Amino acid sequence: MEKIAVIYWSGTGNTEAMANAIGEGLKEAGADVTVTDVSSFSGNIKDYDKIAFGCSAMGDEVLEETEFEPFFMSIENNLSGKKIAIFGSYGWGDGQWIRDWEERVNDKNANLYDTGFMINGMPDDSGIEECKSFGRGFASF
Repeated sequence: MEKIAVIYWSGTGNTEAMANAIGEGLKEAGADVTVTDVSSFSGNIKDYDKIAFGCSAMGDEVLEETEFEPFFMSIENNLSGKKIAIFGSYGWGDGQWIRDWEERVNDKNANLYDTGFMINGMPDDSGIEECKSFGRGFASF
């Protein structure tokens, strides 16, 4: 069974709700899943077959700069050949942060699942179902 991590940063709870629902979708698909916020992650990226990273858009549509960005920078050179998904919530803009993040992942020769998945604000019931579906899809990727 593949080991999958869902590692996220959330300032308001929106991306956390997405992460938990994506984790539920992965579990529904039979995956061995660890869902954790970035500050609590103590594992080794190399130990996971697949990783879903979540971070909301901050400032001028960038990744959160004090916890998530330093973490991601520290591990992104270990993503080559890994199956990666990215997701997050936003409240403004048009998703430039997720497109920039997709480019970074692709530049590391990772296998990016679909395109970056985003939800505006807190996911409602429909959004939670979309997150679960995203998780189920990532499980079979």
